[in-house]
Amino acid sequence: MSKNKSMKHKAIKIGLTSVVLVLAFAGLLWSTLSEDTAYYKHVDEVMVAPAEWQGKNLQLHGFVVPKSILIKPGTLEYLFQIQNEGHIVWAQYTGIVPDTFKDESEVVLRGTLTGNQFHVEPNGVMAKCPSKYEPKAAPAGARGPSGT
Repeated sequence: MSKNKSMKHKAIKIGLTSVVLVLAFAGLLWSTLSEDTAYYKHVDEVMVAPAEWQGKNLQLHGFVVPKSILIKPGTLEYLFQIQNEGHIVWAQYTGIVPDTFKDESEVVLRGTLTGNQFHVEPNGVMAKCPSKYEPKAAPAGARGPSGT
């Protein structure tokens, strides 16, 4: 009889430990995700209904509008426009921008939409350089590896 009680006692301990671990993991996951949830959206998706996105953490994808980058003299304050297909939004950023940040560069900005302007958080500018990812064109008259 005592062996049977011992087995039940062990099963209860294992069950309770499992429940506590699952609840702790679920709580940790929920608190981590709820604190810093950021939606990844394109400019066109957000600017169709900007009121839905006001004040929410976003990662906004677009392309820098040519000749729109304005820098306040003597500061690291930037004001620029980004777009996808048709919609354009002004973005405001204070800080150091990546070397690849320039006209027509593809960017992902992390921040919040306030009014009709996107406020980029510190270190929230990620710029891609398309020339690094596109294959270089072969010189005229060059042949491929097979000699053709």
